Amino acid sequence: MPRKRPVPNQFELKKCPTGIQGIDEITGGGIPGGRPTLVAGGPGSGKTLMALEFLVNGITRFNEPGVFMAFEETGEDLTRNVSSLGFDLDGLIREKKLVIDYVYIERSEIEDTGAYDLQGLFIRLGYAIDSVKAKRVVLDTIEVLFGSLPNEGILRAELRRLFRWLKEKGVTAIVTGEKGTDTMTRYGLEEYVADCVIVLDHRVMEQISTRRLRVVKYRGSYHGTNEYPFLIDRDGVSVLPITSLQLASESRSEWVSTGIAGLDAMLDGKGYYRGSDILVSGGAGTGKSTLAAHFVNGACKRGERALYFAFEESPQQIIRNMRSVGIDLEPHIDRRRLVIHAERPTFWGLEMHLLQMTKLVNQFKPHVVVMDPITNLIAVGLQADVKSMLTRFTDFLKAEQITSLFTSLAAPDPGLEQSQVGISSLMDTWIIVRDIEAQGKRNRSLSIIKSRGMNHSNESREFRLTEKGFLLEEVPPCASGASSGTGQPPSRIRDRRQDGRVPRLRTTGKEKGR
Repeated sequence: MPRKRPVPNQFELKKCPTGIQGIDEITGGGIPGGRPTLVAGGPGSGKTLMALEFLVNGITRFNEPGVFMAFEETGEDLTRNVSSLGFDLDGLIREKKLVIDYVYIERSEIEDTGAYDLQGLFIRLGYAIDSVKAKRVVLDTIEVLFGSLPNEGILRAELRRLFRWLKEKGVTAIVTGEKGTDTMTRYGLEEYVADCVIVLDHRVMEQISTRRLRVVKYRGSYHGTNEYPFLIDRDGVSVLPITSLQLASESRSEWVSTGIAGLDAMLDGKGYYRGSDILVSGGAGTGKSTLAAHFVNGACKRGERALYFAFEESPQQIIRNMRSVGIDLEPHIDRRRLVIHAERPTFWGLEMHLLQMTKLVNQFKPHVVVMDPITNLIAVGLQADVKSMLTRFTDFLKAEQITSLFTSLAAPDPGLEQSQVGISSLMDTWIIVRDIEAQGKRNRSLSIIKSRGMNHSNESREFRLTEKGFLLEEVPPCASGASSGTGQPPSRIRDRRQDGRVPRLRTTGKEKGR
């Protein structure tokens, strides 16, 4: 007889959303509802902040009042510490949606008494829960409560009793604990009695600090088991479950202009696909940043939003330099269509850069994103690590249907078609810009190595950076095999200009060196 399939969701575990970015995705909907969760970590790892944000989100987003029972910090200290994050704990207390109860425990008094009974704590905590009809509870931190119990048997029994009492009250609880030397917690017992265990870590590698989160255990539910970087800033805790990103993004047939008419013509006459990723690689001073600025300028003129990540220059320096080639980015910034986020790569580790950039994208919701240049990230990671980080970022941008352009410093050898980071195979469109030297003159050329899904030009085109911007003309091959525009017969140039295949170049002033 065939086995009967269970009714969908019949045995599904009830989950309580934390409202913390990324954690609910990692845990498949939140921490176990009506059960205790242990959050363990070392000093400064973010345990208390994460627990407080869980309570505040419960009140403000899910209409679930909460109780915070502290054994280390007073209510005044907690309120002051989280005020910079925009958490108005005093206001929530006045509205009778939050109770903060500080329990002072003196170890010497416990040792003198000899007996240890949690009944008084249960009465006190139960009263706080009933006073606001709390659905969420935080106990911070468990070590202080059991700090003077030398008997492991009593400790284990009392821990089980506490966790069982929380379950009977039907509240979703977070219990914070300090990390032990060889165990997840100081006593190594809490992780066995908790239904869910989340471990926070704050590590320093090569003088760069990174915060990481891992769900070690989750009874009755699937969950992400990898380590995930998380960020603590003015908005609280943010976690990026980067390893969950998949190749499932949609492909659109809409076109986006490059911002340069001649380059649009080389790309099937239309430009880039919306939601695609573009790599512009070349040596120093070949015009990579100018191509990126044209792309951003064109997007902003269409009324779209653009986010520019700069790793070498400050925003004011970029604005000044681009004015020299006829691009004024400042009006777009004033209209809030453009945000330039400038930061040295060494300010964060790779994972933190990824999390920070993803957060900015989620906040600003741009139509186009530029990273200039990605090769600077090698200063904080190996090539394989940088490639992995950029792969996850491009997957994220594709999922959001954001068109992205990356610049990459390449070797000066014009015959070497590769990027130092090694992500050219991931890109939908790859453009190489070069310096070429012929007949005592140094020029620049542009080639489209690939552009998936379109008929693109296979010609190399000479270009100039002038006061009127990026100007293209066709560059025929020389006898030596290199590309140069200086040896082209004037009659051929005139013929091509007449049939419209090459725009007439009218340059004024000194050519620019960017």
